[in-house]
Amino acid sequence: MKLVPLGPTQQQVPNVVLGLMRIAELDDDAIRKLVGAARDAGIDFFDHADVYGPSLHECERRFAQAMQLSPADRANVTVQTKAGIVPDGPYFDYSYEHLIEAAEGSLRALETDYIDILLLHRPDALVEPDEVARAFDHLESSGKVRAFGVSNHTPRQIDLLKKSVKQPLVANQLQLSITHAPIIAQGVAANMADLQQSVTIDGGGILDYCRLHDITVQAWSPYQAGFFNGVFLGSPDYPELNQVIDRLAAKYDVTPTAIATAWITRHPAGIQVILGTTKPERVTAAAAGSDIPLSRAEWYELFRAAGYRVP
Repeated sequence: MKLVPLGPTQQQVPNVVLGLMRIAELDDDAIRKLVGAARDAGIDFFDHADVYGPSLHECERRFAQAMQLSPADRANVTVQTKAGIVPDGPYFDYSYEHLIEAAEGSLRALETDYIDILLLHRPDALVEPDEVARAFDHLESSGKVRAFGVSNHTPRQIDLLKKSVKQPLVANQLQLSITHAPIIAQGVAANMADLQQSVTIDGGGILDYCRLHDITVQAWSPYQAGFFNGVFLGSPDYPELNQVIDRLAAKYDVTPTAIATAWITRHPAGIQVILGTTKPERVTAAAAGSDIPLSRAEWYELFRAAGYRVP
């Protein structure tokens, strides 16, 4: 398993992460097998959110109940969770009171004394940076949260937070796959008139911004064709792409899932791939793509086969 820096910290973390948003319906044994497959593959980083599951904190609670981590076991894993979404309204809430309440709820559900990383879960249009800063200061000084980050934020939204927040923002979780790669594709086609790919939709090059500011990008939905509308692997909608993926999978003696993972991990930004599967065998297959040395020609061949323009 290849390790990458977590933001500006000295911590080295795996570039493949196990996301646990779908474990609510699994029994304890299935959760332990899933986590065990991840640990066997070198994945000791687990991604949660307070809204994952049919009820608030449900997936966090199921993880804790199944794993029953001892203090020593807890010290050997990185637990990340997210706060800020309120599903039944007001939808997003980055107020001091809500962030504290959400973090406290996650601590109880996870049965832990501290959260390694707390992310703001999608932007709140009504955000007041001073309130976020006050919440972060309290959670850090009390030892309840060790690092902070964001999810789905643009460069200017991050700059706005940094106006008040003194802690480094170590991560930004963004949707990214071979077929959903506007944060990469726009830069490739910059300044090409009449080409939709060249349009900046994230407020000014979020991937480059994160690299400039030592913010680790975490890729969610790494195998989705778009926004939760099915995977591209094996899909008849992407015949050319799957042809290339299958050929490279045979060359490197791995599964197509590993090649889809490798396309992301090959990028020099040191991106973490967040898995959303509940199948141990898929975790193993994906983890095999952690450090596949795709050549530049292979990386760009996959990019073009996904339908992107290379001038």
